[in-house]
Amino acid sequence: MSTEPSAERDLDGLGEQATDGHTRLTDISGGTEGRSMASIPEYYAGKNVLITGATGFMGKVLVEKLLRACPEVRALYLLVRPKAGQSMEQRVSDMMTCKLFDRVREVNPDFHQKIIPISSELTQPGLAISPEDVERLSACINVVFHCAATIRFDEPLKHALQLNVIATQQLLSLAKQMQHLEAFVHISTAYANCNRKHIDEVIYPPPVEPKKLIDSLEWMDDSIVRDITPRLIGDRPNTYTYTKALAECVVQQEQDKLNIAIIRPSIVGASWQEPVPGWIDNFNGPSGVFIAAGKGILRTMRANNDAVADLVPVDMVINLTLAAGWYTAVHRRKTEKQNDERPKSALVYNCTTGGINPFHWGQIEHHVMSSFKRNPLEQAFRRPNANITSNYLMNQYWILVSHKFPALIYDFVLRLSGQKPQMMRIFNRLHKAIGLLEYFSSQDWEWNSENMSMLMSQLTPEDRRTFNFDVRQLNWPEYIENYCIGTKKYVLNEDMSDIPAARQHLRKLRNIRYTFNTLLVVFIWRVFIARSQMARNIWYFVVSLCFKFLSYFRASSTITK
Repeated sequence: MSTEPSAERDLDGLGEQATDGHTRLTDISGGTEGRSMASIPEYYAGKNVLITGATGFMGKVLVEKLLRACPEVRALYLLVRPKAGQSMEQRVSDMMTCKLFDRVREVNPDFHQKIIPISSELTQPGLAISPEDVERLSACINVVFHCAATIRFDEPLKHALQLNVIATQQLLSLAKQMQHLEAFVHISTAYANCNRKHIDEVIYPPPVEPKKLIDSLEWMDDSIVRDITPRLIGDRPNTYTYTKALAECVVQQEQDKLNIAIIRPSIVGASWQEPVPGWIDNFNGPSGVFIAAGKGILRTMRANNDAVADLVPVDMVINLTLAAGWYTAVHRRKTEKQNDERPKSALVYNCTTGGINPFHWGQIEHHVMSSFKRNPLEQAFRRPNANITSNYLMNQYWILVSHKFPALIYDFVLRLSGQKPQMMRIFNRLHKAIGLLEYFSSQDWEWNSENMSMLMSQLTPEDRRTFNFDVRQLNWPEYIENYCIGTKKYVLNEDMSDIPAARQHLRKLRNIRYTFNTLLVVFIWRVFIARSQMARNIWYFVVSLCFKFLSYFRASSTITK
């Protein structure tokens, strides 16, 4: 992998074509002319925005930020499908009543009037959008944010391909019909090319031509696809990263027809500042691991303590996404006015923290445990005390001692009391989830983030404050503290006023542990030591040494005083 050589910047083009073939942002400040461009809120004023995946974690934050920071935006069209017996209108209505929108609600109680749900289904031809809605969207949409995707690591390849690749193709097809479209922003992942150790802000050649793969899998039985999946994904860990790499290729194929930006966030976590610190609404990724550790269920995890945990707060990702949409549209308009006829290039933004403000898995373990001891979760199974190890045999030992044995004992007690055993099932699910994360918690990657840094330099001071994605400002201990509190408040819906009772529960668990350990020592004494003269002699020798040490320690303390 070659390192990035220096290249002269072309101040008039959308992106510079460096000597290594990478497309990079160019400085458009250009003195007073550059700074006379519209600010981000001014740009989105009067705009119609289409958002996919709006009911997901990142989509909700995107909708909230647009409504709050760009209050003059004309309308947000959300592609939503009916789900679990709920209509699309019900799903959007439920989304808008959650705590995430409290700040918007205070400023503008009628904000919901700007949200227009559009019935859609990503697994259906044409995204199942009605002809009337297609015509409506084609006539008015100015910016598209494509956030929808399946993020399940173990998704069957056919389904992952449908949601992450084919749906992206169909959305691009719709976008090409939009008469006033100025920017198409695609949310990818920093791990789309995780088979490389150094990842630049460039779209790499796909592992296979997407169209050929789609055509080949179309006629195959699901069992055949399942059997050949490991060979297809090759050195990638799962179907998620594999299909996201294919989706980037699909987007790149339309870069000469559309103004495109690709955002590659790493592990997206709870919010840093907005709309409230620590906002999170799901168990995905690190959130589920944090909660399992806080509940005392998770006691061991295989990871590299020294590996960088490339977490990035969701509000920083969304701020970058909105800024990229602004830059893609405004700067392309500028180059068109200058009659610049050079080929368009999709700009890629690696939204990561590891290369700029690194934080390691071992540090996360320490701060998560400390936070949950100060602010414990209700009805914890055990006291929080997780251990990270990179050694496979050590990890298996702790799984046996700290997970499986306690689960068997707990389930045995449940059976005796006439209840259904459940703890072993919970641990099995936990082990499966952690196993899927192991690939990402055991190694490091290097991401180039030159485009992200350059984009930041294009913002006005006011926009930098409002749409802050400067990861250098992250205070990790404070962020992890807020993250843990966020899982308590927003995921588990626990009241912070109940913390004293939760602390009392932890003290109770500590006393139970001390009692159990004492009984265990007595049991070992009665069964093994009391029956052997040699064992008794060894035991008395060890005890006498302990007493001598304590006596010496007390004498030393007295002399010092």
